[in-house]
Amino acid sequence: MSQLSRSVAQVVTPDPVVEGAGVHLQRSIGTRKLDHLDPFLLLDHFESINPGDYKAGFPYHPHRGIETVTIVRRGEVQHEDSLGHRGTIGTGDIQWMTSGSGIMHEEMPQVRPEGIAGLQLWLNLPAREKMTRPKYRDLPADRLVETKLDGGANVRIIAGEATSQRLRGPVEGLAVAPKFVDVTLPPGTAFRETVPRGHTAFAYVDQGDLRFGPDRTPVHGPALVVFGDGDVVEVSAAAGGGRFLLAAARPLHEPISRYGPFVMNTRAEIEQTLEDLRTGHFIRDEPRDE
Repeated sequence: MSQLSRSVAQVVTPDPVVEGAGVHLQRSIGTRKLDHLDPFLLLDHFESINPGDYKAGFPYHPHRGIETVTIVRRGEVQHEDSLGHRGTIGTGDIQWMTSGSGIMHEEMPQVRPEGIAGLQLWLNLPAREKMTRPKYRDLPADRLVETKLDGGANVRIIAGEATSQRLRGPVEGLAVAPKFVDVTLPPGTAFRETVPRGHTAFAYVDQGDLRFGPDRTPVHGPALVVFGDGDVVEVSAAAGGGRFLLAAARPLHEPISRYGPFVMNTRAEIEQTLEDLRTGHFIRDEPRDE
C-alpha cells in the first residue's frame, strides 16, 4: 500500500511576545491563533544579538505537569533549580526537563558576541504522570551526531526513531512517543520521514526557504508548518536552503487546564497547585515515581 504524504494544513507566523524578566521571543504555539497542538503546548523561538532582548532572562519560576525541551542553536544559557541541579546549555546542546510534581528553576541567557538563538517547547504529560518525580535528560551536542542522508539532508535525531528505524535518538520510552528530528537542508536537497498516522506533526522553520508536502507549499522562516494526517513528511529546499525542527507525538486527548507554567487536567488541580505554592508545599519531599 502506498504511503500518504502529509499535506500542509496550516502555516503560522509567530507572534512577538515578551516573557520572563523581559526576554523578546517569537511564539507560534500557545497563542490566540493556536492555543495548542495536542500534546504540544508551547513553542518559543528566541534569537537576537542585542543583549537588551535577552539578558534579563528567566529568573526563578515554577513548573508542574509538563516537559520543557530547550534547544540552543547559538550562545549559552545557564540554569539552576530547586533540586540542586545547575549547569550550562551551550551551542548545539539540548535540555529535556520533566517538571512532574513541581520544580523551581531559572534560565539565564549569557551575553556573548554571537548573541543567543534557540527553541523551547512544552510537551504535556499524561494525567498519570503529572505528579511524578521531576527529572532531566541533558543532551550535549556530542551525543547528537549529525548524519548526512542520501537525499542530502543533515539530521540530528533527538527523540524517537528516523530513517526507517536506522537512526535512534537518545530520548525514548515516553508516553506520547515523540519524534524530534533537527534537519538542515542545503540548497537543492530533500528530506522524507515517516510519521505514524494519527500522530500530531509539525515543522518549525528557523530560517530559509523550504517547500512542504505533496503540493510543495513554499514556506519562509521563521514559521510553523502544521501537517494534516498521513504517513510521510516530505520537504525540499529552495535555492538558499534552510533549517527546521520536525516534531511529532501521539496526542493525549485529555482535558487541559492551564495557568501560566502549570498544566493539569482540571481547574481543581490548578487551584491545588496554587495553594501548594502559597503554603510552601509545591516542592515535594517524596514525589511519586509511578
